[in-house]
Amino acid sequence: QVQVVESGGGPVQAGGSLRLSCAASGRTLSTYFVGWFRQAPGQEREFVAAISWRSDITYYADSVKGRFTISRDNAKITVDLQMNSLKPEDTDVYYCAATPNYSRNYVAGVSYDYWGQGTQVTVSS
Repeated sequence: QVQVVESGGGPVQAGGSLRLSCAASGRTLSTYFVGWFRQAPGQEREFVAAISWRSDITYYADSVKGRFTISRDNAKITVDLQMNSLKPEDTDVYYCAATPNYSRNYVAGVSYDYWGQGTQVTVSS
């Protein structure tokens, strides 16, 4: 069983930046396809970004393209989500998800096997 843990959320003003980090307890995420999702209360979960585990190809939702960057740390232990130019509409609980498999449907939550508990990001105007 892989336990995924997110960190780095918190309050920030509009236009500011936050960096979220995703780690797997007791192991590296270097061999996992990792995605970030977000969800507001009463809303459906939304794909944010993903990174492949072989060539580190990245994928982004249109709503965050150019503002968010997903990457692996140098040791490839964690997967980070750098969020810049934050907007109030980015306020959500952000979840990290991982799978050892590759799926073309990386925007779908069902493609991932392991999920973290989420970290709150609150952007004030």
